Amino acid sequence: MGTRGPIPKRSEERRRANKDDGPALIQAPSGGPADVPDLPEPDALWHPIAADWYLSLRESGQAAFYEPSDWAVARYAAHVMSQVLLSERGPNGQLVAALNSVMSSLLTTEGDRRRARMELERKKPDGPTLASVSPLDSYRDIAGG
Repeated sequence: MGTRGPIPKRSEERRRANKDDGPALIQAPSGGPADVPDLPEPDALWHPIAADWYLSLRESGQAAFYEPSDWAVARYAAHVMSQVLLSERGPNGQLVAALNSVMSSLLTTEGDRRRARMELERKKPDGPTLASVSPLDSYRDIAGG
């Protein structure tokens, strides 16, 4: 797992490119990998949020690095998540913290991936590119604003 402390910035947001930040940054394409193994479907008794989370891992870029044991941990986390969500007593703080730790070890959030020096390449929008605002700045300068 990565370091503690504040979440590092994405590589394109950093100002200093000459400073050595430790281990090399791994970049992976976003979106699900093509070679996801045959995985068991979510249990029909799971809470819908737990099932959605488990299924979302198949479509996530970090899944390209998952081994069978990681998928087993993900299934276990979804099961525990479902039990917490279906509990009549409500969530237990210690159990939620442990569940967050398991989810963090699977690099399920961007902060977790940045701490582990992994970035998923963001997809570029297919729409038209926006115009530059420099002409507006020029008009503002001329108008004295």
